[in-house]
Amino acid sequence: MKVTLLSHTPDPERVAAAAARQCYSKFSAAKAYSGLSQDDIGRLLRKIIASGHLSVLEHASFTFVIDGISRACSHQLVRHRIASYSQQSQRYVKLDELEFIVPDSIAKDAEAQRIFSKGLEMCREAYRSLLAKGIPAEDARYILPQASPTKIVVTMNARSLLNFFELRCCLSAQWEIRRVAEDMLALVKGVAPTIFENAGPFCVSKRICPEKKYDCPKWVELYKKGSRAGETGGSKSI
Repeated sequence: MKVTLLSHTPDPERVAAAAARQCYSKFSAAKAYSGLSQDDIGRLLRKIIASGHLSVLEHASFTFVIDGISRACSHQLVRHRIASYSQQSQRYVKLDELEFIVPDSIAKDAEAQRIFSKGLEMCREAYRSLLAKGIPAEDARYILPQASPTKIVVTMNARSLLNFFELRCCLSAQWEIRRVAEDMLALVKGVAPTIFENAGPFCVSKRICPEKKYDCPKWVELYKKGSRAGETGGSKSI
């Protein structure tokens, strides 16, 4: 899996802060954009985030390229509605050289991996045979499993990302999309550190646990030790 920040709104925090200032000023946001100091931007953003005035964050957008995730993961990702997606097409791209995604829970169990690999190889050979018979890729793809790899371009605004991180950085989220979310969060913190300084699962962003899992390692470490819990789950490709 590889997550890349392809592009983003230039100076995203200044844009969001100028939009926020516009709401309370008779002057143009253009004046605020050029006149705000970095300290002004930080104070303003923290104030509007604390007050829940998050609509101004929608003016800052971020575009990611996500490579090497499973179709099972991408199906979860595209459920987030306030976003734009461009996914590798199984209709036009022939995937006859597949490296399927294998969860660690299967990879670490020799017998489970044998069963899994056998099933995947049957799918792989069936797909190739159908293509060889002249079956269109758009029809041959019906045999492909959810472990099939995919690539996708994702664009979200900052407000949508905050919600995405609350849901998908949680340890209750499925491990693969959680890893995607945590990689995305690390990338946006590099370009918009104030907006995302408290981003993460609800126990980090809101100091609550909607799942009511107060024995969760992340919750325990955050509140009893002052640090975040480590990653669990993973995969390899075959």
